[in-house]
Amino acid sequence: MKMNNNVTYQYGKCHVCGEQMEEKVINQDFWLKGKLVVIESVPAGVCPQCGEKVVRADVGRQLGSLVANFRRIRRRRTMTVPVIRYAKEVA
Repeated sequence: MKMNNNVTYQYGKCHVCGEQMEEKVINQDFWLKGKLVVIESVPAGVCPQCGEKVVRADVGRQLGSLVANFRRIRRRRTMTVPVIRYAKEVA
């Protein structure tokens, strides 16, 4: 994701494994009152080694606002998600 002046944000090194974070656009999921909510097109730093994700502070604040007001925001679409029960032994 490009910043206003076409300079890419530098997310730095992954705090989990130390690999350089890469700028990506992700779908971020949250569980809110027992419902899965997905926020699309979130700019984030993603570790290519371990998959850890981080967002800039301003993006985090905007996500917080969306989550806090999710019942008042007009939803664009819904999706069906398969649910698989964990089993100790898999065939």
